[in-house]
Amino acid sequence: MNHLSTSLADNLETAQHLFCQSPDLVIRPFQLKSEQRALLLYFEGLVDKVSITHDILRPLISEAEAIKELSNAPVTVGRVQTVSDWTQVEISLFTGKCVLFVDGIAEALIMFTQGWPQRAISEPQTESTIKGAHQGFVETGEQNIALIRRYLPNHELKLNQYIIGKRVRSTMTLLYLSDIVKPDLVKEMEKRLQSIDVDAILSTGELTDYLDDHPFNLLPQFQTTERPDAAVAHLLQGRIALVVDHSPTVLVGPVTFVSFFQTVDDYSHRWLVASFLRALRFVALLITIFLPASYISLIAFHFEVLPFKLLLSIGESRARVPFPPIIEAFLMEISIEMLREAGLRLPGPVGQTIGVVGGIVIGQAAVQAGIVSNIMVIIVALTAISSFIIPDFDMASSLRLIRFPFMIAASLFGLIGIVISMLLLVGFIMSMRTLGIPYGIPVAPLDMRDWKDIFVRFPLFMLKQRPRSTNATQLRRQGRNRKGGQGGNGA
Repeated sequence: MNHLSTSLADNLETAQHLFCQSPDLVIRPFQLKSEQRALLLYFEGLVDKVSITHDILRPLISEAEAIKELSNAPVTVGRVQTVSDWTQVEISLFTGKCVLFVDGIAEALIMFTQGWPQRAISEPQTESTIKGAHQGFVETGEQNIALIRRYLPNHELKLNQYIIGKRVRSTMTLLYLSDIVKPDLVKEMEKRLQSIDVDAILSTGELTDYLDDHPFNLLPQFQTTERPDAAVAHLLQGRIALVVDHSPTVLVGPVTFVSFFQTVDDYSHRWLVASFLRALRFVALLITIFLPASYISLIAFHFEVLPFKLLLSIGESRARVPFPPIIEAFLMEISIEMLREAGLRLPGPVGQTIGVVGGIVIGQAAVQAGIVSNIMVIIVALTAISSFIIPDFDMASSLRLIRFPFMIAASLFGLIGIVISMLLLVGFIMSMRTLGIPYGIPVAPLDMRDWKDIFVRFPLFMLKQRPRSTNATQLRRQGRNRKGGQGGNGA
């Protein structure tokens, strides 16, 4: 029977049956001052024991008269809730709350006494910054929401909560600015969240597989961030953010291809410096995708376009190499990826040592053994460094994989294969949509009005409107501001 009983003995028996083989479940029977029997249930390790002792047990035992309505119980916990079925009791216990049963009442009082172990707020691991904020999200959804509210204390910030998962009921919180975001965007996200039928969602990475418009696409369609200031910057642009309990990253959408090359730190630098960094990232994008493929095509098909002295140098370097360029490139690229993955899995100091020493030793040994050429080591090193410049980890990982089909096409058809692969990639990006927004906007489809903050960043007083790529209902974000110096207002 799902409903609670008026008999305290029956409720105790049901609890012991429901939570059998749970030695960390604390069952605390006691009597009120009026000798009315009561029962308190909670999981040890998930609650604040000091709060239970001082705010619940002490007033109930020493002060409480006969209780006829649980809402009148003399507890001093900040937040309480009355429930009447075992499903809600079970969810409450597993989420760090304690449950009060009183004899003669077919209801239970849920008291919010969470006190589970949690990590202190620290600097983000994957989004380091020099001039930006050094606070990062943690694994507790409530703290992550508090961090966002700290940066965005505005009544237009709305929160919609959802419970997803049958075995592990994870809390998802959708955040948006109601006066900026398009209502259809919120409805679409709600529809996708409510349609998820799964045992558990433990991270934002798992969640994206169920939310993507193109689940078999290699390119990321949602952006994740560990920084509260970055999440707030996206909210102010008209996007939505999704906080997943148990995950230290927040999901942001809708995003476009170019938005993965922008960071919140760009607005902390002078506009010329920020523009240079933006341009550098797009150059790194081209190097990451095209440099190994271009080398393979030039060596295998189009060596006549190289300067004679450079051609002699490459020929001398490759004189002892027994493999064609495609095999040589694959060996080095896969070796670099293995070193990178090993560095991530090992402890910090050891991982850095493996990455640096391993790269030098393997590269030098491979050249001396005649397995690869010197120029290939340089090409692979430049490609790896370029991929690390890209600020978003998911996009950088995707681009590192995309370069392999380009290398294969270059080995089969030369520069023609690279051009065809590039056209296919561009066409693929143009055809994609994320939450109804074209993935290639404002480049394809073309919208020049957003180009002030794409490949370069114009001065802030010129960025008067939000990006149209977010499809926000309120585009204006600032008025007429001074250009600087002693004189007038911005145009």
